[in-house]
Amino acid sequence: MSKYISTIYHDSIRPQTTYPQEFAKHLYNMFGLQPGLSLLEPGCGRGDVLKSFKSLGLDVKGCDISEETLSFYKDIEIKIADIESDGLPYADESFDVVFSKSFIEHFYYPERYMKEAFRVLRPGGLLITCAPDWESNYKKYFDDYTHRTPFTIVSLRDIKHIFSFDSVKVIKLRQLPFTWNRPVLNLFLDFISPFVPVRTKSKVRWVRELLLIGSARKPLNKGKVL
Repeated sequence: MSKYISTIYHDSIRPQTTYPQEFAKHLYNMFGLQPGLSLLEPGCGRGDVLKSFKSLGLDVKGCDISEETLSFYKDIEIKIADIESDGLPYADESFDVVFSKSFIEHFYYPERYMKEAFRVLRPGGLLITCAPDWESNYKKYFDDYTHRTPFTIVSLRDIKHIFSFDSVKVIKLRQLPFTWNRPVLNLFLDFISPFVPVRTKSKVRWVRELLLIGSARKPLNKGKVL
């Protein structure tokens, strides 16, 4: 994994845009986040979204398996950890929010991440889990050979229930900001999405490829996950 970020997220392949800021702001408003809340992003990579949450006033930290990650941060605490093997390198009940994007699908055993996320969240804390929607991405899902476990609305919902989270909700999001508050436009794009070529390099790909956003809360009367 020593060159994963520089290969998969090379600027020539995934150039930096304003999308992470727009996405972070959308989630900030969607979930009623507030300045000062503590947020952890496991699998933070080059930090596009994490830095955006920081700019919104959240107290952010990150961790990643790749030491390449460290070169992208100056004023954010980042820890290097193999979460699937060793867990999250933080104490119990340390965070108000645990957020991840394009992360959980890289686990052979995503159950281990769910257990760890539950552990480090404070009672009442919010878990936000974003992952590619298998139903709309399956034709190119394994172009990233590190993808291990596909998720659908049903499976992302069920894994949160199984690990004792409540207030569970999963939605699909088209990663085109101008569509986020236009349901009629989304219905039209749903209709034309099967005709969008697979592996198109333009932004048109996001008409076809949807993102799952799963949210859940750690119960106030939390107890431990077995």
